[in-house]
Amino acid sequence: MKKRIIYPAIAVVIFLTTVSFKSDFFEIAKQIEIFTTMFKELNMNYVDETNPAELMDTAIKAMLDDLDPYTKYWNEQDVEASKIRNAGEYTGIGATVKTIKDKIIIIEPYQDYPADKAGLKAGDEIIQIGDIKVADFKEDAGELLKGASGTKVNITYNRQGEIKTTVLTREEIEVDAVPFYTLLEDNTGYIVLSKFNNKASSETIDALKDLKAKGADKMILDLRGNPGGLLSEAINVTNIFVPKGELITTTKSVVKKYNKEYFTKKDPVDTQIPLVVLVNGRSASASEIVAGSIQDLDRGIVIGARSFGKGLVQRPKKLTYGTQLKITISRYYTPSGRCIQSLDYWHRDKDNNAIRIDEKDFKAFKTKNGRTVYDGGGIQPDIEMETSKYSDITNALLKSDAIFSYATQYYYNHELEKADDFKFTDSDYEAFKTFVKQKDFDFETDTEKAFRKSLLTAKREKLDVAIASSYDALLVAIKKSKEKALDTHKNEIVNLLTDEIIKRYFYREGLYNYYVEHNPEVAKSKAILANTSKYQEILK
Repeated sequence: MKKRIIYPAIAVVIFLTTVSFKSDFFEIAKQIEIFTTMFKELNMNYVDETNPAELMDTAIKAMLDDLDPYTKYWNEQDVEASKIRNAGEYTGIGATVKTIKDKIIIIEPYQDYPADKAGLKAGDEIIQIGDIKVADFKEDAGELLKGASGTKVNITYNRQGEIKTTVLTREEIEVDAVPFYTLLEDNTGYIVLSKFNNKASSETIDALKDLKAKGADKMILDLRGNPGGLLSEAINVTNIFVPKGELITTTKSVVKKYNKEYFTKKDPVDTQIPLVVLVNGRSASASEIVAGSIQDLDRGIVIGARSFGKGLVQRPKKLTYGTQLKITISRYYTPSGRCIQSLDYWHRDKDNNAIRIDEKDFKAFKTKNGRTVYDGGGIQPDIEMETSKYSDITNALLKSDAIFSYATQYYYNHELEKADDFKFTDSDYEAFKTFVKQKDFDFETDTEKAFRKSLLTAKREKLDVAIASSYDALLVAIKKSKEKALDTHKNEIVNLLTDEIIKRYFYREGLYNYYVEHNPEVAKSKAILANTSKYQEILK
């Protein structure tokens, strides 16, 4: 039977739409022709039946993987998901989920939304949706949870080894950019800004005005864990606190049309109220534009830990059949001229990993008042907090889901009536360390990865027998070092465990209420804002 040939129209569009402005049209056309003829011959002549769509998907991803992790090909579902993230509204179950192999894990149900109403909790493993077993579904099983508002779906899930069922009714879900704000007892306003969708600035303005009407004369803007979003909203949020006409960020590219300066365009809400911005290692992109411009303009004090360091700007480009290419078009720079990009994706190491810019190569810049700040590795806070940091061991624990899984176990083994009564004790931490050892979580450090690669090389070179005993000794030493690291970085790990456990009992709003009274970063912010002379001294 003759095979059906599918020509790579998508690949052609990708090349033309992303580089058509460049001068070497002949080289582009030549490479497209080579690829087209190769793809045709492959599909016509390969020994086994081929799947052209899968081959093309692999080719596109491999091509983009060699650039940076933010340049992505989006299919139609990805495009819709992006619209939802930016609009802040969608139809679904009202929960953060994670799809792995044969199940969908509930990461966080939102209070009073469908998943919560159906009785689902963090840690529940959905194994069947309607008549479809998740393990048998080859596509993204998370898509099965979506559907029209008001429609019902039967859910089968595993909770702590017990199989349960429930009926879930989908609803319209509204995603707030500002999920929480409150007035503290010392007249400090506290605003959590969790994402930069198209409601970010308007919701922040509403929160600020409401807090000021209630007597707020100092302000904390919490951007911890905010991964970013719309560049325009980063400008608008900064504009709330700085005058009209201020330069907030500059974008630079080899493509001249993307070289732009972005100024505040609106009248501010309050340029005088003392301001603290909270960031951590998961504050990225638009969050860093806000924190960086507030710092560079000496408009407020940044507290927490060095931010993620994403100084690259993406823009979606429409392709055929409803698909898109999200492409990195430029780097952005803070008002002082800093580019805070922390990884160099264009100069890689021998293992093809992006190189982290070394601190000795950071360049110094000056804020509006003449304070020294640095580029190259995220926004460095004016006041650094140990509890905000993410060490290598902490990131490894997060990646392995050890903290999440322990919080699940803790929830089913402890009663907790009020968040204020919670305290993660030293004995609790010892129990966590035992849990990590017993469950054998695969939290592999960069050192272990490097040694594992070295052993593979040794095996290829027939040297593994000679170094086996040394290698085993190294692994024992690394294991002890990891155990020691659990103690060294106890404060930051306990902080994350506390966050995860509090959410299990009292949802995210309960966590923010807990922050108000117990979070070290909030406490430090209140102390700095209450000390006017100290606040002014830091900004001079």
